[in-house]
Amino acid sequence: MADGRYHGDQVRHGVLWCNAAHARGAERARAGRSVRTRVTPSRHLRVRSSAPRSSAHAHLLAAPLYACALTRASAAAHHGRRRPLLRRLRHFFLPTWRAAMGSLSSRLLRRRSGPSLVDGAAGEGGRGGGGRRGGKRKRGGGEGPGDSDSDSDSERDERLHSAPRRKKLKSTSMYIYQTLFLNGENSDIKICALGEEWNLHKVYLRQSGYFSSMFSGSWKESCMDTIELEIPDQNIDIEALQVAFGSLYRDDVLIKPGRVVALLAAACMLQLDGLILQCGETMKETINAKTVCSYYNSAGTYGLDSVKKRCLEWLLNNLMTHQSVELFKELSINLMKQLISSSNLFVMQVEMDLYTALKKWMFLQLVPSWNGPLKQLLAQADAWFAERRRELEGDAAFLDLEQGAAFRPVFAHLRLQYIISDLASARIVERDALIPPEWLSSVYKQQWFAMLRVEQDNDTGPQEINKEELEGSSMRCGRKLAQDGDYCWRWTGFNFGFDLLITYTNRYIIFKRNTLNQPCSGSVSLQPRRSIAFRLRLASFDSSGKIICSRTTGYQILSLEKDQVLRGPQSISTQ
Repeated sequence: MADGRYHGDQVRHGVLWCNAAHARGAERARAGRSVRTRVTPSRHLRVRSSAPRSSAHAHLLAAPLYACALTRASAAAHHGRRRPLLRRLRHFFLPTWRAAMGSLSSRLLRRRSGPSLVDGAAGEGGRGGGGRRGGKRKRGGGEGPGDSDSDSDSERDERLHSAPRRKKLKSTSMYIYQTLFLNGENSDIKICALGEEWNLHKVYLRQSGYFSSMFSGSWKESCMDTIELEIPDQNIDIEALQVAFGSLYRDDVLIKPGRVVALLAAACMLQLDGLILQCGETMKETINAKTVCSYYNSAGTYGLDSVKKRCLEWLLNNLMTHQSVELFKELSINLMKQLISSSNLFVMQVEMDLYTALKKWMFLQLVPSWNGPLKQLLAQADAWFAERRRELEGDAAFLDLEQGAAFRPVFAHLRLQYIISDLASARIVERDALIPPEWLSSVYKQQWFAMLRVEQDNDTGPQEINKEELEGSSMRCGRKLAQDGDYCWRWTGFNFGFDLLITYTNRYIIFKRNTLNQPCSGSVSLQPRRSIAFRLRLASFDSSGKIICSRTTGYQILSLEKDQVLRGPQSISTQ
């Protein structure tokens, strides 16, 4: 800044800073040397100091900066410079600093400039002064800085008086809620229910479909000052009615997840559609292992189909990974049947793990008083069913007994062909004696014929997609990946010589048909080509089981040669 230029820059919070170069310009002016000063259109100064300063500090710096500029102007005028510099500088600085400092700028002007500064300003508008010749006369002539300062102060005061001010007042909604609902002022009707009384107003109660019909029809209550409400729903309590009535007097309602079912019941009875909608949204946002069953049942009772659907989706995604004693107790037979029969159920590991989960669930349905830890649940269930077998001293399966007959529809949807394909699993099923023998016999026969078709009839697998068959009888298996990394696995059981290895690496799923490259515990088919029909679903969940993202390949047919690896552009990307 050797030539005294002022460059414009927008700075944080609109605060302007000056630097040491301004002071050096002032020293040159005092030494009698003219200073060439050019002003850019912007009224901001470039920040030269990296140290932050407060806005108050900036205001203190404003006075030296303005005085320095006028000192330069005075020096230039006394040395005969024919430039209206002072007028330009006054036009540049005064509006900016008056907006920030008020009348302080005018006081600093009169204090720092003295008579010579006034003369310099007059020389611009009068016939000369300070060695200037032939200067242009300023319009309105003879107006000194004092008059200009006074006018500017008046303009500033006028702006201050005309500028709007925002003041936070007590909201009308809160006033209405406090005065009319809580205090009951000017009440024209009393509502009594569950031993409690509410002093309310008919004009607000008419927002409720329940009271709107009551007051507008020929009901006797339309002329009564006190109304006794009968509450047939056991889910409704005094607190729920308090919130429901209060919602008529305010535009927002605080809904606690633990109270949402009771509030939903009250809202449905009073026919408060807005409150019902808010309860439904709260339920959707707070579904977890502790709330899913109560939400599902309440949604069915009060007609919230979207909430019911969301709860069912949560159970299909998390039944195997969020098991708990409380959840197993709350799952009804009909709901469990719906889950087990679904092709969208996320089965972790294999079908045998689903059988184990059903065994624990059935035990808790029969013995709901058991409250031990989840780790001991399977052992306790095995011991309990073993005791039942000893008491009967017969060959009847538990599901054939009166005590277990109610659970037959649920176990009937197990895909037993993928349980008996593993020796260890088949032995456990035989030992438990839960499943009727005729169910197992038909499955053994079915799988035997399937093996013969593969070995002797050159059955290489499906050639076209049969969606109904796939959804009803395909092998359900899954794997949980706790974190990103490299994984490789196979699912246990006899799969007719098709040893399928699954690899997860670099966010890709890779299929490999293993024949000779890697050891296998069972026999391996040496047919040149084998085909499988599959659907791969990938999903990510948060800690509460809420799905973050989900993708699926849809049903496809995969045909692999011996030891062939499906990778590259044909692999299934999770990105």
